[in-house]
Amino acid sequence: MNETFDVVVVGAGPTGLACSIEAQRDGLRAVSIDKGCLVNSLYNYPANMVFFTTPELLEIGDIPFTTAHQKPTRSEALEYYRRVTEHYRLDVRQYEQVEHVSGADGDFLIQTRDRVAAAQQYHARKVVIATGFYDLPNMMGIAGEELPKVRHYYGEPHPYFDADVLVIGGRNSAAIAALELWRHGARVTLAYRGPSLHKNVKYWIKPDIENRIKNGEVAAYFNSAVKEISPTAVVMITPNGEVTLKNDFVLALTGYHPDLDFLQSVGIRIGEPPDCRPSANPETLETNVLGIYLAGVVVAGNRTHEIFIENGRFHGRQIALDLQRKLGGSLAPGYEPSPKTTAGKLQSAE
Repeated sequence: MNETFDVVVVGAGPTGLACSIEAQRDGLRAVSIDKGCLVNSLYNYPANMVFFTTPELLEIGDIPFTTAHQKPTRSEALEYYRRVTEHYRLDVRQYEQVEHVSGADGDFLIQTRDRVAAAQQYHARKVVIATGFYDLPNMMGIAGEELPKVRHYYGEPHPYFDADVLVIGGRNSAAIAALELWRHGARVTLAYRGPSLHKNVKYWIKPDIENRIKNGEVAAYFNSAVKEISPTAVVMITPNGEVTLKNDFVLALTGYHPDLDFLQSVGIRIGEPPDCRPSANPETLETNVLGIYLAGVVVAGNRTHEIFIENGRFHGRQIALDLQRKLGGSLAPGYEPSPKTTAGKLQSAE
C-alpha cells in the first residue's frame, strides 16, 4: 500500500491524536501510526489506576471528558479517547511499526510493517513524532533480568497471590504496586537505591506505604540494589552486606525512556546526557530536520517529568499553526471533505 498525506503522525497517544485533530481542522489530510493499540501507553497502565489530575486536563479536541468521580480512572480514559477518535473519524493505523523515515521536507517516505509483517509505506509533506516514552523500560543490566519472571510493567495484583514478589523502585508506581500486591495476598519486598521513598510519592500513598513498612507488612531495603536474579531467588547488595531472598516474581519499576535512537535515525540532533534533549524550536516544535516536528514527552528528552498529557496536548495546536503558515491549509490529493463532520472524512489515495 502506498498512500499520500499532508501529515503523518508517529504515535497514537493523547498527544498524537491531538496533533491529528488539529491538522484535520486546518483541512490537512493526516494519519496516526502506532506500533501498539490506540493510546497504547494508557492501556499498559495498571488496571486499577486513578489519574492524579482532573478530567478536563486530559481533554483534547474540545470534547468534554465526563466522569462519575473527581479523578478519572484508566478505564474511563480509554473510553474517552476511543470516543474522541470516533467523533473526529481519525485515521489511526494500529499495530504498525514505523521502521524508517527518509526523504526531505515536503516529500517524506515513511516505511512501516503491520501486524502481519507486511511492509507498508506512506508519503507525507510533514511528519510529527509523538512516540512518548512508556514503551521502553530502563533496564538494570544485571544477571537474570531476562528471566520471564521479571516484568517491567505492573497490571493487576491477582497473578501474584501467595507469591514472593520483589518490587524495585521507590516512586509512585512502585509504592502503588507494593500496596496493591500486599492487599491481595502477595508477600512483598520493596528495594530502592535511595535512602527512603521518593519525596514526590503522592501524598495519600506515602503514609500508607510507610505504615506498611513500619508494621513489617511490606519488607523494605533502602540504599540497596539488586545484584542478581535467579529462577527462585534474588541477591541484593544492602548496607548490611549481600542478602539472598526467596523470590517468585520481580517487578522492576525502574522508569522508562524515549526512543532517542529512532529520533537520531531520522537525523534529529540529541543534546548531551543526562538530559539528551532533542533539537526543536520551542515555538513551532520543528526539529533541526525541516518538516519533522516533535510532540509530547519526547520534546524533553530524558526529562520525562516535564511533560504530561496536561501540557503535551497543546503541542498539536502549536504545530498546526506552523503548518498553516507553511502549507496554507491546502488539501492533499485524494482528500474529500465530508458533509457529515466539520473535520472531514478521510479517503484513501492510492
